[in-house]
Amino acid sequence: MQHFRLSILITILCLSVAFLWSGPIGVFIAVILGVLEVSLSFDNAVVNASVLKRMDKRWQQYFLTWGILIAVFGMRLVFPVLIVSVATGLDFINVAQMALKDPSTYSQHLNNVHVEISAFGGMFLLMVFFSFIFDAGKELHWLGRVEERIAKLGKLKAIEVICALAVLLFIQRWLPVEIRLEALVAGISGLILFVIVDSLDALFESEEQLVEEGEEGLTTEVLKKAGIMSFIYLEILDASFSFDGVIGAFAITQDVVIIMLGLAIGAMFVRSLTVYLVNKGTLDDYVFLEHGAHYAIGVLAGIMLISMRYHISEVVTGLVGAVLIALSVISSIRYNKSERSKPEGIS
Repeated sequence: MQHFRLSILITILCLSVAFLWSGPIGVFIAVILGVLEVSLSFDNAVVNASVLKRMDKRWQQYFLTWGILIAVFGMRLVFPVLIVSVATGLDFINVAQMALKDPSTYSQHLNNVHVEISAFGGMFLLMVFFSFIFDAGKELHWLGRVEERIAKLGKLKAIEVICALAVLLFIQRWLPVEIRLEALVAGISGLILFVIVDSLDALFESEEQLVEEGEEGLTTEVLKKAGIMSFIYLEILDASFSFDGVIGAFAITQDVVIIMLGLAIGAMFVRSLTVYLVNKGTLDDYVFLEHGAHYAIGVLAGIMLISMRYHISEVVTGLVGAVLIALSVISSIRYNKSERSKPEGIS
């Protein structure tokens, strides 16, 4: 329970503000949005945990402090306003006032850039998924021989980039002509951002390994750079997950304050869940949980790309993610039982 203590306190605070802002109905909607955010982002928490467990204690603490502020206020409040500001040419202050005083117009502007948001976020998440399934170094394969053969393709240089671009070009040809260019530019931008962050993260991680092996160098500086890149990666990943949540929230309410409070509750619990998974070693106990989370991310990426033309309910996204996570947990339990039943010395 100690892992969720701060989340519970923030929830009480947010619900109190929601009550003062719009009464019991505001509290109810904030709770619904919070639950929706957690259900949509559980796979995000699992992937975050797989990155966070490689970070030192200091950067884990930064993730819990500055990371929370960025996730709650930056990605779910400031960033959508910034997107509308850039898209409409209006200054940031005017858009912020529009969000508070004329939420229907603000919602319309946000929906007008849905194609760019979906293409950018969808391609970034697709690269996260492809980087996992094309990882030739994976020893465990949830889908058996099929996944093992796919992973072997990872030996081909830049295979994940090739596949992601192929998906984007196929999707782009399927879209109406008037939005193809926007989708293409936004999608390539998401892919480029992933490659930059992932490349820098790999660079600093390799330097960190050299330090651990006894090579001379600025140990503190290397660890700091590695921590920074992992932190940036986690925040961009969180942003990609939050895009659709922010837009989808307007289908429930157009009150920006309630939306921010509800999503803040969900974001806090996702953060706490991430740390819980790390501290309890859940990813080690449930060996296929990370697989299930990445497949859920792959599905979410596909849904975001398809949503550029067809609306898909957030309920579908949440249910698919929940089913994949549940199946991965069941598979992990079965795997652990089979390992324990083997005679000693056999692996």
